[in-house]
Amino acid sequence: MLKILGFIVYAFTIYDVVTSRFANSNDKLIWILIVLLLPLLGTIVWFAIGRNKRI
Repeated sequence: MLKILGFIVYAFTIYDVVTSRFANSNDKLIWILIVLLLPLLGTIVWFAIGRNKRI
């Protein structure tokens, strides 16, 4: 059950990054790479810092 919940949060993070609007496309690419290459840390950093940086 915990693995399924983790996967749902991870999938939502990727969806949230992809659908977010950024000042330029490089920011979106960097965030996608961070979330994909560092799943747990990337998700935490996205919700702590990244969501506030988007437009």
